[in-house]
Amino acid sequence: MSGQSNLKKTGSSYEDNKARALSTDVAVRADLAAYEDAEPEILYYLTDDSSGKVRKNLALNPCTPVKANLILAQDEDEEVRMDLARKICRLLPDLSGEQTAIILEKTIEVLEILAKDQVTAVRVIISETLKESVEAPKNIILNLAKDVEEIVASPILEYSPLLSDNDLLEIMASGIAAGALPAVARRPDLSEDVSDAVVAQLEVPAISSLLANPSAKIREDTLDQIMDQAESVEPLHEHLVMRLNLSLRAMRRISGFVASSLVEKLVHRNNLPPATEKELKSIVRDRIEQTREFMPTGEGGGKTRAEKMFAESRLDEEAIADAVDLKDQEFVVASLSLLGKYSSKKVSAMLASRNGKVVTSLCWKAGLSMRLAFKIQTAIAHVPRGDIVNARNGIEFPFTDKEMEWQLSFYEG
Repeated sequence: MSGQSNLKKTGSSYEDNKARALSTDVAVRADLAAYEDAEPEILYYLTDDSSGKVRKNLALNPCTPVKANLILAQDEDEEVRMDLARKICRLLPDLSGEQTAIILEKTIEVLEILAKDQVTAVRVIISETLKESVEAPKNIILNLAKDVEEIVASPILEYSPLLSDNDLLEIMASGIAAGALPAVARRPDLSEDVSDAVVAQLEVPAISSLLANPSAKIREDTLDQIMDQAESVEPLHEHLVMRLNLSLRAMRRISGFVASSLVEKLVHRNNLPPATEKELKSIVRDRIEQTREFMPTGEGGGKTRAEKMFAESRLDEEAIADAVDLKDQEFVVASLSLLGKYSSKKVSAMLASRNGKVVTSLCWKAGLSMRLAFKIQTAIAHVPRGDIVNARNGIEFPFTDKEMEWQLSFYEG
C-alpha cells in the first residue's frame, strides 16, 4: 500500500510515528498500522483505535507485538479477528527456537482465544489453515475437532495428522458434530477400529464415504454389518459394489439384494471369471423367482402366513427380516401385531406415524433386535432420514425400557 512504502522510504522517526498515530486522518493511521518497521509501542497504542480499518491493518501486520495481538483477539469487529486468525496461523510454523519461546507461548494464547471465538467464520479460518499442520498445538486441534459446527470440525477430522485413533474414537464416543462423521470416514489409511466405530453410528452418508475410501481398512465382520443395513438402504448399494477387494463371499451376498445392473458392474469392476459371473447372475435370478413365490397371492395372504407361522412357533426375526426385504408390509404388520400384542390397526397407525422412536419402541415390544428395528424404520415405516433412530454401540436400543413404554402408551387404551 502507498502509505506503507512512503513510510519506509523516509525512514520515519519515532516522533513522526507518534504524530501519525494521533492524526485525525484515518488513512494516515491505517498506513501506520500496516507499517512493519513501526515501533512496537506505537502499534500497541493503535489497538485502541476507533477505526476498524486501522485495527484490521494492525491484525494483518506480522510485526504487531504479541500483547497487541492478544487485545485484537477479542476485538469487537469479527473481520479484525478473522484477519488476525489468518496471520497467526501463517506465523506459527516460523516461531521456533529458545529466543522466541515467550513469543510462541503468547501467540498460542492468541490462537486459543480465536479457536473458541463465538463467530463460526473465525474458527473456520483456523480449522482450514491448521488442518494439515504438524506444528499446531494438540489441544487446539482437539477442540476444533470437537466443535459443534460441522464446517469447523470436518477439516480437522478428515486431515489432521495430529489426531490418533484413540482421539478419533473418543471424539465419536463423546458426540461428534452433526454431519461431520463422513469426514472421519474419508481419512486416509483409516484403521479397522475407527472404521468399526463409524459403522456403529449407522449413518448412511458416513458409511457411503467409508466404502468410497480405498485406503480405509474394513473388517469382514464390519462389512457384514454394512450389508445388513444396505439391504434396505438403496443409496448404499452402488458404494458397496464399487468397494475394492471384496471377497467372493461378500460379492455373493451383495448380489442377493442389489439391482441386476449393479451386479453387472460388480462383475466387470472385479474382472471376474465366467464361472463366477454365471454364479452371481444365477443368484439374481433365484432372488427374483423367490420374490414372486413369496408375494401374497390374494387379499390377506401376508396376514394368513404370519398367523400360521406364529401358531407353529416359527414367526421369528429371520422370517420378519425376509418380509422386510421384500417390502411385504402386510406380513410385517401382522407379525408386529401378534408378537407385540397390539391390534393390526394400532400397529398400522404406529408405522404410519413415521416416528422413529415409536417404531423402534414397537419393535422392542415385539422382541425384535435394534438392527431389524432400523430396517423396519427405513423400509416399511419410511421414517424421514433426520428422524431415524440409530443403535447405541451398533446393536443396542438407545432408550430405556421405561422410555419405550412411554412412547407406546400413546397408542394404548
